[in-house]
Amino acid sequence: MSLEFHIARRYMSSKHRLGFVSVITAISIGGVIIGTAALVIVLSVMNGFEEEVRSRIIGTGSDIIVSHVTGQPISEWRQLREQIDSVAEVVATSPIIQSKCAIASKTETDGVVVMAIIPEEEAKVSRITDYMLTKSISFNTQDSNMVGIWLGVNLADRLSAGLNEKVKLFSLKEAASNISGFIPKAMNCQVAGIFETGMYEYDANMVYIPLESAQSLFNLGDRITAISVKTNDYNRAEIVGKKIDSVIGYKYYSTSWKTLNKNLFSWMTLEKWASFIILSLIIAVAAFNIISSLIMIVLEKRKEIGILMSLGMSNNRIKKIFIYQGITIGSFGGGVGCLIGYIVCYIQYRFHVITLPAEYYFISALPIKMQLLDFVSVGLAAFILSFLATLYPSARAARMNPVEAIRYE
Repeated sequence: MSLEFHIARRYMSSKHRLGFVSVITAISIGGVIIGTAALVIVLSVMNGFEEEVRSRIIGTGSDIIVSHVTGQPISEWRQLREQIDSVAEVVATSPIIQSKCAIASKTETDGVVVMAIIPEEEAKVSRITDYMLTKSISFNTQDSNMVGIWLGVNLADRLSAGLNEKVKLFSLKEAASNISGFIPKAMNCQVAGIFETGMYEYDANMVYIPLESAQSLFNLGDRITAISVKTNDYNRAEIVGKKIDSVIGYKYYSTSWKTLNKNLFSWMTLEKWASFIILSLIIAVAAFNIISSLIMIVLEKRKEIGILMSLGMSNNRIKKIFIYQGITIGSFGGGVGCLIGYIVCYIQYRFHVITLPAEYYFISALPIKMQLLDFVSVGLAAFILSFLATLYPSARAARMNPVEAIRYE
């Protein structure tokens, strides 16, 4: 242990253990602990929410969507599907039709997004069937003249349409015209299933119908609008998408789930950084307390500093005493804060102490996802701010005149 560090440790307490300097030092350490713990907890919660949202998005959709560059329906989709399947990282593909429609029940009329699928094929590329509240995951209906339809739980509530209730889909694109005006093409449907993904945008606006029924409703013949693709690693969807683009040619293009939800994840990243900066102010306030603490120590230990300088201790070594003291406060406070944050996060992750009302949120407990990088970043931020807080007090101590320091003590 160096002499400077030994003196710094002794200076951590005043002449009286409950002296003013000791109180300020304790407050400084406490501030760093609170700020660090708050930061790692908030970042872990935000990571948890982001992971839950990502999981829901991946669950309700596929990793990649392949469409025509002009947006028109795809005729030779079977050949296109074979080309996509030839890419090594592709696990499964499924033909889909996606379009906007109007839906009407006995009490309400609303606009919806129609997703037409083959259930057995779609189950290979997404987990939409896992979110079904009803036992059946088929489009079978009690009335053979009706087309089976799946409704999101919020949409079903809004339409007052329960299982086996009858609704109508209207295709505005295929509206026929006569003297009375435009007459949209209609399809009689019966609710064959209700799903709840936890994502309001899906549960309130999405419906699923059989692929063949959608081809009839939209007069598509044998055509589809896109192909859903599942990869062996959704995190590499963009890389796999580029490989798919190189195989399918210029008429088609791929879009990854990250691109489709770019705005959402950009907003979540921005919110995370904003929280990091705002909560870092707590550590910054603690850094000001460190400055105050060190200045008070310089004033209290003025005679000792003068004696050390008169014995030949250089200005740089005097500076090191107070730099070591500030770094000790920051390191100890940051380390303890990270430890407390980890304990709190682990308790929440393991025992779900803080619950959320399931009727308002898509999860029942506050989500937690701890990342090593967050703990390292927060601890490093506490260390750097604590170090910066030592620069002025240490420079002030080094500039002290040893003769005057001893004379006026």
